[in-house]
Amino acid sequence: MSATATVASDFPILARPGLVYLDSAATAQTPSAVLDEMDRIYRESNANIHRGVYPLAQEATDAFEGARRTIADWIGSSVEETIFTKNVTEAINLVAYSWGRRNVRAGDRVLITEMEHHSNIVPWQLLCAEVGAELRYVPVTSEFELDLEVLERELALGPKLLAITAVSNVLGTVNPLQSIIRQAHDAGALVLVDGAQEVPHHRVDVRALGADFYGFTGHKVYGPTGVGVLYARRALLEEMPPFLGGGDMISKVDFFESTWNALPWKFEAGTSPYVEAAGLGAAIRWLDGLGIESVEEHESAVVRYALERLDEVDGLSITGPGWSESRGTAISFALDGVHPHDVAEILARDGVCVRAGHHCAQPLMRRLGVPATSRASIGVHNTTEDVDALVSGLAEVKRIFA
Repeated sequence: MSATATVASDFPILARPGLVYLDSAATAQTPSAVLDEMDRIYRESNANIHRGVYPLAQEATDAFEGARRTIADWIGSSVEETIFTKNVTEAINLVAYSWGRRNVRAGDRVLITEMEHHSNIVPWQLLCAEVGAELRYVPVTSEFELDLEVLERELALGPKLLAITAVSNVLGTVNPLQSIIRQAHDAGALVLVDGAQEVPHHRVDVRALGADFYGFTGHKVYGPTGVGVLYARRALLEEMPPFLGGGDMISKVDFFESTWNALPWKFEAGTSPYVEAAGLGAAIRWLDGLGIESVEEHESAVVRYALERLDEVDGLSITGPGWSESRGTAISFALDGVHPHDVAEILARDGVCVRAGHHCAQPLMRRLGVPATSRASIGVHNTTEDVDALVSGLAEVKRIFA
């Protein structure tokens, strides 16, 4: 990217002295464009959406629905197929409860992978336990990739659904989704994609991808917390019952029965987080203004540099694939003889923010045979200087534990 310093200056929090933020895979920081849009609505147009006929309400509704159009265009969806949720966790739960409980029966199979975030594991555990279905896993190989031979065998058993992450939040592995989705459809399975770690970094076209369901979270794509997105094919949404009941998702309520609103509002019960949704729309417009191809190029260069520098640290091992142009931005690592939490705590003394723990992926940790890792994750604002600060901090960790 030609003006990385300018991009970093878009984030007010990064002006904090000594701060080196390397945890965007957990929560990305928020640029001024998003903060300004949310502040503007609270100050000038704050009113409940879809209900009032007065100007404030109309302005808030326009901001909310305008954000939906922005997001739909960004991911190649339609407004009817673009549903606001609380986060990707709620998006996946919506599918598990609404589609899953109508279509998955005793003896059926649901297929997921060992590299999934808990958000794409627990809803399927609950569903399978409730209806008597079988939850199956595609294993991760020693090369930190999905075992595609096992995937092929599992698909041949005819699962109802394959739920899969686009990019591992632990390993940085990028899954070959197009070919996997094609295989799954040939086997008669629908596919749900957890895109939380993909949307901030890569161009996504859900229709070209062929996904039946695709979810992502606002706060990982430089937007606010409390808002996420579910894309689902319209034919599926029309057949699915509502996930939550209440205001805004109804067309008519009588004493003993109700009729549902049109798509997408059928799945948006209650007062939606309209300010947060507008903030997410602003985040997408901001990211689009940078040019997603430029973002990919910049982040790829920083990730490559990080892998090279970390390889110079004695006693450090990386849990994930080596560098490639398609590799994700999450880099998990361990230092011999030092607990990951100690690594993160000592780095934090010098303002270097990394994550330590199981990263909401305990089954993957068990598969890898480790209790936890430290993880640095690259965002659009990060530079090679941030990586140098990380490596310097690791030298201090080694000195303390020597």
